[in-house]
Amino acid sequence: MSRCQAPGHGSVGPIPVRLTRIGSADGRAVSPPPVTGPLLVVDGDSLAHRAYHALPSSIRRSERRPANAIVGFANMLLGLWDAETPRATLVGWDTLTTPTYRHEAFAGYQAGRVFDAELLEQLDLLPVLVAALGFQAAKAPGYEADDFLAAAVMSELERGGTALVATSDRDAFQLASDRSTVLRLVRGITEIDRVGPERVRELYGVEPTQVPDFVALRGDPSDGIPGAPGVGPKKAAEILRRYGSLEAALADGRFAADRDDLLLFRRLVTMDASAPLPPLDDQTPTWSEAAALLDEWGVGQLAGRVAERARR
Repeated sequence: MSRCQAPGHGSVGPIPVRLTRIGSADGRAVSPPPVTGPLLVVDGDSLAHRAYHALPSSIRRSERRPANAIVGFANMLLGLWDAETPRATLVGWDTLTTPTYRHEAFAGYQAGRVFDAELLEQLDLLPVLVAALGFQAAKAPGYEADDFLAAAVMSELERGGTALVATSDRDAFQLASDRSTVLRLVRGITEIDRVGPERVRELYGVEPTQVPDFVALRGDPSDGIPGAPGVGPKKAAEILRRYGSLEAALADGRFAADRDDLLLFRRLVTMDASAPLPPLDDQTPTWSEAAALLDEWGVGQLAGRVAERARR
């Protein structure tokens, strides 16, 4: 996927992505590559945060450094791999040290978020573990993990494949389609809500493509997005069922005083499918390499479980 202008470098929102026909060098159409399984796309920050808060801080590695996020994240990632047998896995990450266009466009976006130092320490290590497992990690200044999820799903659908998106963030419902399913983590990996278009309609009362409009109207306190005054989930869904889109509601005179804010909120919650991706070729997990890394870090029990996979 190419990008015309990177968010955070003069852009005011997600760059539209146009699907192109896969073809040969002389322009003739060719068949997409064979697909052997779904692409598993993982919101790394979402899983890491859940792991960190779910497991006791007493889980330690060498030199008494924290390891609860490492252990919990690895358990969830390996559990997803076992359950879904993907052809490849991509894990997207936020870059916490660099603001995105979202932060620059709206001062209240994710304002007040503070992460524990022990979580930040492990967040720096987890992309290294992902690479050691033979999976792909995507992280770049100006982008959030969500953007890599959207780019990867778009890329996989373009090649004729199917995608699974593992996250606890409901904003990802905008990625649900007939060939892409959101695996919403409800409780670790012991409880997963498989969210396709029908489930989005059941939960929100709107179509997946309307989710950014829905969130803009309803608001999202976790990201500091206030939404439209006096509009909750039911009202937001009712408005979108009546008008079809936020623009149509605005064109009819609704929310005239909040028009610019609402359009901005929608840009903030729309995933940027032009985020740069690494190659997403079929993968064979490198269990031995990951086990060696975990052993080096002093996470012996987890290292042993991963090493056992290499002997199967």
